Amino acid sequence: MPPRFLTLPDVAEQLNVSAAQAYALVRSGELAAIKVGGRGQWRVETTELEAYIQRMYAQTRALVEGQPSTGGEPAASVPDPAQQS
Repeated sequence: MPPRFLTLPDVAEQLNVSAAQAYALVRSGELAAIKVGGRGQWRVETTELEAYIQRMYAQTRALVEGQPSTGGEPAASVPDPAQQS
């Protein structure tokens, strides 16, 4: 049976990001976590990590579907030279 809670280094490994990035996700509230023990060690429930991943997939899908395929940035409006007088 997999563990219920993950440490921040475990989360960082799962997401393939640095430990500092995992900590920033928790501190910003983007990724729900709890502090446990006398030293206040952060723990992330595996279900919360999976929910975060699913939210990021949904956000990415919405971004891709709502934007032209120019690397995520809206295309600049360029005047058509044929229509200029």
